[in-house]
Amino acid sequence: MGKPTGFLEFTRISPKKSPVQERIGNYNEFVKPFEEKELNQQAARCMNCGVPFCHSGCPLGNVIPEFNDAVYRQSWQEAYEILTSTNNFPEFTGRICPAPCESSCVLGINQPPVNIEEIEKHIIEIAFEKGYVQPKVPVIRTGKKIAVVGSGPAGLAAAAQLNQAGHTVTVYERDEKPGGLLRYGIPDFKLEKSVIDRRIAVMESEGITFKCNANVGVNISINDILREQNAVVLAGGSTIPRDLNVPGRENIGVYFAMQFLKQQNKRVSGSNPLSNPLIESNVLDHELNANGKHVVVIGGGDTGSDCVGTSNRHGAASVTQFELLPKPPESRNSVMPWPTYPMVLKTTTSHEEGCERQWAVATKEFIGDGQGNLKAIKTVELEWKYEEGRASKFIEKEGSEKIIPCDLVLLAMGFLSPQKSGLLDDLDVELDERGNVKATEKEFKTNISKIFSCGDMRRGQSLVVWAISEGRECARKVDEFLMGESLLESKDRSLLV
Repeated sequence: MGKPTGFLEFTRISPKKSPVQERIGNYNEFVKPFEEKELNQQAARCMNCGVPFCHSGCPLGNVIPEFNDAVYRQSWQEAYEILTSTNNFPEFTGRICPAPCESSCVLGINQPPVNIEEIEKHIIEIAFEKGYVQPKVPVIRTGKKIAVVGSGPAGLAAAAQLNQAGHTVTVYERDEKPGGLLRYGIPDFKLEKSVIDRRIAVMESEGITFKCNANVGVNISINDILREQNAVVLAGGSTIPRDLNVPGRENIGVYFAMQFLKQQNKRVSGSNPLSNPLIESNVLDHELNANGKHVVVIGGGDTGSDCVGTSNRHGAASVTQFELLPKPPESRNSVMPWPTYPMVLKTTTSHEEGCERQWAVATKEFIGDGQGNLKAIKTVELEWKYEEGRASKFIEKEGSEKIIPCDLVLLAMGFLSPQKSGLLDDLDVELDERGNVKATEKEFKTNISKIFSCGDMRRGQSLVVWAISEGRECARKVDEFLMGESLLESKDRSLLV
């Protein structure tokens, strides 16, 4: 613990951001770093709480009080080593994690919690700046070869851990560059892609091979991989989006969020924004742009928020976001006590840039202009009914139907399952009732010998921090499978550090 009275002396502050009109003119990150004094004070707020609930709140089991103490003492290499003992990619989680650890912070009972996520980002950025982040090449190689299919956060974490165990790892990515959702789903204004490139360069220096434009099950044979490798980790994403099949869905102007976001990310990187039919489902043959359009985003989560921010940068005439659920409370209530994760109102930086938000709204129809183009959307207000011991349900309010003019609708309602065609169909791997690859959380093993699975492909759509955790835990089980035992760190063991 850095300063015993720190939590009494200092309150939580957030880092400064570029003005809205400045930041919507580009796709750069706009959150400014803390000044040295501010960072010191924020770390000093971490209290000697006895039982650090933040550990269990973090899916990775990050050792948070210890790295906060090191930051307070400005012992940067120590802070970096503590942080990376449980998290391979703090530069990702420090930017895009919803910080469930902060919801479990003991200080959060009656004060704003410690600003853990920002401190984490500062540790890794200072570590890169000071040269602490260096390739760690294994001294001894085991001779075992492993294929990791998918280079999102789960695949990257699994590859990094397995490489450290001394195995020879090849990562297969169906797109042109590695990163998965990090590269093609999250806008650059939240995560600049140079941050990913920097990490990939470190991993390549450590001996990991990346093969891009390699869609296993399409232009790469899974049978060839199985013959050549001692183990295979399936770490693809949950990529089939939830659709909204209401009248008028066929009108031009209704698209999935990822079709819109991926095009923009490719545009920013200077590559062709149109998807390659060899790689993608839901292929478009034309570019999407919200400039001058009335945009409606259906879905209130992070993906919907990313559509809002991107639409504003395109120069949309207006942006409206619908959420099926009622507006959440602004703070905890009796049904979400500390330290559970609170379902409270979340206003993102994209919302701050301009967005009308509507809750408890359902879409009834997409209205066309008679030429096959979208011109409006019909909605109805909902009234939710809560009965103890029963699932919540809603009814439509009579007389609440509205017609809202719009040119572009973006469906951001989540994802159903991984893509079956190609890899999963070829493998005939067993799936669970939700369509995900069936593999237990303890073993990560599928029904096929030497094939493991982790991340969204196994657990369903989830957070980046959960994907990294899954990749790490899966790597340990693969290592045990190949070697009989493993020295790789386990999440449970990390809690005892």
